[in-house]
Amino acid sequence: MTGKSLDIPARPYTGEKARLSRAYDYLILVLALFLFIGSFHLHVALTVGDWDFWQDWKDRQWWPLITPLMMITFPAAVQAVLWPNFRLPLGATLCISCLLIGTWITRFFAYHMWNFFPINEVLPATMLPSALVLDAILMLSNSLTVTSIFGGMAFALLFYPTNWPIFGMFHVPVEYGGSQLTVADLFGFQYIRAGTPEYLRLIERGTLRTYGQYATPLSAFCSALLCTLMYPLWWYLGKAFATTKYVKNI
Repeated sequence: MTGKSLDIPARPYTGEKARLSRAYDYLILVLALFLFIGSFHLHVALTVGDWDFWQDWKDRQWWPLITPLMMITFPAAVQAVLWPNFRLPLGATLCISCLLIGTWITRFFAYHMWNFFPINEVLPATMLPSALVLDAILMLSNSLTVTSIFGGMAFALLFYPTNWPIFGMFHVPVEYGGSQLTVADLFGFQYIRAGTPEYLRLIERGTLRTYGQYATPLSAFCSALLCTLMYPLWWYLGKAFATTKYVKNI
C-alpha cells in the first residue's frame, strides 16, 4: 500500500434502500407542499384579508393595490431558492398554485358548506398569469434586477385584467330599493358577515376616487412600483433563510 488514497465510487442504493429513499423523498415533497399551502394562505389571509375574501370588497382602489403587493412575497422568496440552486423556473407558479389550492378548500368547505355563503360571494382572485410571467422573465433574463423591474411590474399590472373576466359580471349596476348599486354590493347587503361595530367595509375610500375612472390604473401602477421594491426584499429574505452554514469542528 502506498500513501495514495483509493477513490472508491459510492454504490447506488439498490433494492429496499432505494425504495425507502424514494419514499422519504416523496414524504418531504408532500410535507413541503402542505407547508407552502398553509403558510402562504395564512400570509394572504392576514395581509390581503377581506379584499380577497368578499365579492363586494373587490373595489377599484385597494384591491388591485394590496393584493399583488402581498402576493409577490412568497414567490420571490421561493424563486431565490429554486432558481439559483436547482435551476427550476417555477417558484412563483408553485406558490400561487399552492395558494389557490388552500384558498379553494377554505372557501368551499368553510364559507360555502359551513357558513352558507354563495360561492360567488367568496370567489378568490387568481395570480397564475402573473406568476407565469414572473417565472418566465426570471428564466429568460437570469437577473434579479431585470426580474425585479419588469417581472414585478408585470406581476402587478396583469392582476386586474386577468381577473376582470371572472369578476366583471358582479360590477354590473342594478337598482335595488330605490338606490343604484352593483351586484357585488347586493351580495354584501343580503349576506351579513360579522356583527361587531368595528367591522367596516374599507373600499373606495381615499382621495384617489377624485380621478374617477382612472382610479384603477393608478392603483395598478402604484402597486407595480411597490412590487419592484418588494420583490428583491423577499428574494434576499428567502436567500438568507436557505443559506447553509457550517460550524467549525474544534
